[in-house]
Amino acid sequence: MKTAFRSLVMILAIAMISCGGKEEKKEGFSVDRAKSTEKPTEAPEAANEVPASQRVTLDEKGVGQIKEITLDPEIDAEMAAAGEALFKTNCNACHKIDKRFIGPSPKGILERRSPEWIMNMILDPQLMVEEDRCAKDLLIEFNGAAMANQNLTVEETRSILEYFRTL
Repeated sequence: MKTAFRSLVMILAIAMISCGGKEEKKEGFSVDRAKSTEKPTEAPEAANEVPASQRVTLDEKGVGQIKEITLDPEIDAEMAAAGEALFKTNCNACHKIDKRFIGPSPKGILERRSPEWIMNMILDPQLMVEEDRCAKDLLIEFNGAAMANQNLTVEETRSILEYFRTL
């Protein structure tokens, strides 16, 4: 009899503990966030501006070691072929020729950016994003996907630029 009574008391105690209180416990991860009074920064598209990838800034040279470059009227086919090989090896993971991908398409880039800007962006994308307005806007437009520094030389970068002239 004592064993039955103890078992009954234990069952009732467990039932009371498990049913106690009206607090619901949620499984998993949860975060309580207070509402912010700060207005979110608008992307260029939201402000009815031309997106950075389509904006024409031919007069800007960017920030970096390339201050002036003169392009020959004739495209150097050998240099362009070397640039194409470099592009396929180092850039193709994020940039597609005919469409927007992780980064913008290089097709028609010379109609929107100066050769100096393009070379500075390839040579030191971090410096450009820190100090160049258009590069900052591109980072926002492409969801914070920062361009990786491929540690290319000036000559390699120049060959990629020559390849862009063929697109």
